Amino acid sequence: MAAPKGDADSVKALDVSHIESVGADEKLQGSRLTEYAKTGADVEHHMSPWEAVKAYPMAIFWAVLVSMCVVMEGYDTILIGNFFAYPTFAQKYGTLVPGSGYQLTAPWQAGVSDASGVGAFFGALANGYLVTWLGHKRVLLGSLVVLSCFIFMTFFAPDIGVLTAGEFLCGLPWGIFATVAPAYASEVLPLSLRVYLTSYTNMCFIIGQLIAAGVLDGLLQLTSEWSYRVPFALQWFWPAFLFPILLFMPESPWHLVRKGRLEDAEKSLSRLQRRSANIDPKATLATIVHTNNLEQELSTGTSYWDCFKGTERRRTEIACVCFAGQVLAGLNFAYNSTYFFQQVGLNTSETYNLNVGGTAMALFGTIVSWFCIMPYVGRRTIYIWGMSTMAIILYVIGFLNIDTRNQSVATAQAVLTLIWTFVFQLSVGQLICIDFIDTHDKGWALPAEMGSTRLRQKTVCLARNSYYIASTIGQVLEPYFLNPTEWNLRGYTGFFWAGTATVVTIWAYFRLPETKGRSFDDIDILFAKKVPARKFKGYNVDTFDEEQTARLRTRHSLV
Repeated sequence: MAAPKGDADSVKALDVSHIESVGADEKLQGSRLTEYAKTGADVEHHMSPWEAVKAYPMAIFWAVLVSMCVVMEGYDTILIGNFFAYPTFAQKYGTLVPGSGYQLTAPWQAGVSDASGVGAFFGALANGYLVTWLGHKRVLLGSLVVLSCFIFMTFFAPDIGVLTAGEFLCGLPWGIFATVAPAYASEVLPLSLRVYLTSYTNMCFIIGQLIAAGVLDGLLQLTSEWSYRVPFALQWFWPAFLFPILLFMPESPWHLVRKGRLEDAEKSLSRLQRRSANIDPKATLATIVHTNNLEQELSTGTSYWDCFKGTERRRTEIACVCFAGQVLAGLNFAYNSTYFFQQVGLNTSETYNLNVGGTAMALFGTIVSWFCIMPYVGRRTIYIWGMSTMAIILYVIGFLNIDTRNQSVATAQAVLTLIWTFVFQLSVGQLICIDFIDTHDKGWALPAEMGSTRLRQKTVCLARNSYYIASTIGQVLEPYFLNPTEWNLRGYTGFFWAGTATVVTIWAYFRLPETKGRSFDDIDILFAKKVPARKFKGYNVDTFDEEQTARLRTRHSLV
């Protein structure tokens, strides 16, 4: 729905001026709840992005700060993957291979690469329970403290086994950050800003990668153990910077409503909205309460098992496959693939220069997507076209490997991986975000808006974990694909990932719905009515139709 012309504040004032004041302890219910909820929904649907920026500056501030926790995971993913081609690291933790120099064996490459992902899997799984019990704020602060302790293991690791254990333990809080950030952003921001700030989670991941690439390139000439210990030590900066600020963050109003703490939820909303914006927090609160009540009427529970019941099963499938689709698109092969560059014959300097350039292209792709694609193109369209384009690029990389005698072929393959990275962040990376997840939009739009609000955190956790499972499998396979002591497929690896990307493209065409511009209430009704994915975009929905809700409630009570 387009924003009305004219002064936004006067429109909002007109919308809420007829609502009488209600005491904070008075329960919102019946006709009063419906009246408030309609007003809140109308204001949100009519609010343009710029109006939302002026009305919700503190919500933006806190969403940005929370998402910055993901910088640490993005930093580490580049760190470990690129250390394999790092001379001093390979000499410390690897073995001498005649003709290839120092190399980590494929099993240890897979083990240390997967360790943080396995830890993040369990961290994300636990987060579904922890946030429901403790809320976003306490879970986030506790995770920052725990991470600060676990970094000691990676910094002082005397051998590859201790390093792997440290990576696993660091992965636990990283899994929490990756699922808290998009869910929190989607719950504190108005509809028109969710796509930007949830995808900012993905940008934070890329910022972390860019920092890591720059640090690695800067320390490349250092021949002592500090060339790889300094990058680990820099991880302590983020908890020290973020913890004292996040002590003052407001709790998610959605979490407080689910806990029955309406007065605290209203106070939280008041902290997120600018007072001069003339938006009644009670109208926004009523919208949250109405959505929560609607999902309760549609028999939406709050356990992980509920994610696989009735219509939630379809929603969980979409969130999980979308997230795992990042890996199936060739993420482990083509994204920041310094080890691949090394194996096709590029020298160490060229390898790390390309790595920095690839990360910069990822950041550029994110910015272009923000301003030129996501505001105008639907999620479904972006995902399908992005996935199909990446599949084509991977096929080309595979075909080029037929002639490996020409050095220009290796350069062409490397350039194509950079183009793949740009396309990834232009499309699929922004909708899930890498990791990235919401989630409305890690990273993160799709996972965060696919699950019902009562199950959002758990749906995001399951989606994120589907990524971790796929990533773990991919990271086990990738060293065998590329390692000269194993299968040594080099560019032919592109054929494998091109095939999986093609399968995901076909799945998305038939199963991925269009959710751009839809409120959480709209999406609940569309899934409850079992509307086919290809008909979501033009389907008309009235979320305040009580007869429709009663029919759907009866239908779902029989499921």
